[in-house]
Amino acid sequence: MYAVIESGGKQYRVAPGDVIRVEKLEADAGQTVTLDRVLLVAGDSGVQVGTPTVANATVTATVKAHGRGDKILVFKKRRRKHFRKTIGHRQHFTEIEITRIGG
Repeated sequence: MYAVIESGGKQYRVAPGDVIRVEKLEADAGQTVTLDRVLLVAGDSGVQVGTPTVANATVTATVKAHGRGDKILVFKKRRRKHFRKTIGHRQHFTEIEITRIGG
């Protein structure tokens, strides 16, 4: 059984037992979160596709940790203007483990 969920503007294909990194969620480590933006559920009984979400379908996950991703560098330059600028960015994430797909 697997599902396609949406979190933080991105879509993820998940199954029970998967550990994924999503955009930062406001939950402490060890807490259980419920993701209700389920776009597709596939299992033994077939495939349910939502319009845009599947009614009464939820995905339950446990928050494992919070962190920050790898640094990316952004370099801006205007030629012949003596303008160069380098900045970095590290995106916050939440690591969750999928425990149950219901609905």
